[in-house]
Amino acid sequence: MMALFGLVNTTSGGIVISLADALRVPAVANAIQLISEAVASLDVTVKRIEGDSEIDVPDHPVLTLLRDEANSFTTGFELIRQIVRDALMDDRGGMAWVNRVNGEPREIIRYRRSVLQYDIDLDTGERFYKIRNKPVAAGDVIHLLPPHERSPLSMAWNAIGVAVALDRHAGNLFARGARPSGALIIQRGMGEDAIKAVRASWREAHEGEDQGRTAFLYDGMTFEPFTFNSTDAQFLENRKFQIQEIGRAFNIPAPMLGDLERATWSNSEQKGREFLSYTLEPWLRGLEGALRRALFTDEERRNHVIRFDRDDLTRADLSTRATVINSLIASRTINPNEGRHWIGLPPREGGDEFANPNISEAKPDQQAGSPDDEDEHATE
Repeated sequence: MMALFGLVNTTSGGIVISLADALRVPAVANAIQLISEAVASLDVTVKRIEGDSEIDVPDHPVLTLLRDEANSFTTGFELIRQIVRDALMDDRGGMAWVNRVNGEPREIIRYRRSVLQYDIDLDTGERFYKIRNKPVAAGDVIHLLPPHERSPLSMAWNAIGVAVALDRHAGNLFARGARPSGALIIQRGMGEDAIKAVRASWREAHEGEDQGRTAFLYDGMTFEPFTFNSTDAQFLENRKFQIQEIGRAFNIPAPMLGDLERATWSNSEQKGREFLSYTLEPWLRGLEGALRRALFTDEERRNHVIRFDRDDLTRADLSTRATVINSLIASRTINPNEGRHWIGLPPREGGDEFANPNISEAKPDQQAGSPDDEDEHATE
């Protein structure tokens, strides 16, 4: 019954794990937190499409819900993070309901998945939403769907199951001595009471906090230590490999999950760009479309879009940014006020002119030459 309601899952190896067990795997928790918080941390804007240009609309009422408070008890950051988090963990994706008053969105509420549900038309794929079994308009629901019609967490259940098994084995190995270090070989003829006494004395002397004492063997007993096989010797390698497997399921580079074994300065920067292009960009595109569909009216959807500012993820250090901005201004690609806006400074008077500040143009009187200059040349 718990499996039917999605509370537990059984992997192909027969390991039964719950959602709470999966989130206790550091790589899984890190992957979900990394993607959801990276998306929620980006600045969101509303733009109006005019020809080939997108013009900012800073006073659009939708921004209040996405930037400040989605409702009286949820901030915009928390709402976006939760929607993306649900899409990463639930096959049904991340959903939230838009409460409209006189046709205008006034609040966005994220219900539990048992409250906000939907049915699918198997022929067309159309989704029919309901809250507590009462139908609601599809245009009032923000719905971020996962890829493959399954969440990355579901796609990674087998890899997560192996990681959980390895983690449990490590805990038992160090906490309770799950693998015996050796065996006592007892000669024939020893009675059951004597064997129990030997076992009790051995455990008292060599297990728990008293382990490591000098062993005394009697009545012809011998101690045979056990050796680790190849799987035991590569236990750490197996755990590292599971980090890579989980990273593949969430499409996250392994260095961003803490596997820095093969990370260098050059490839770390490249992995960061790949994280933006291949990991975050699909989620950002999907979320932009879901927000646009549910928050705009039919008329606004014709020429309005919602955009997340990717510049925060690609922002370089101040020295590099200053060099790039100065180069763009010198080539007349941007004006000084646009460059000041990139670094959070207010515009200044005369900053809208496209001019190269590195070239000082001569004044007309200096180009023609003054009479005093002509007299000096004549004297020479």
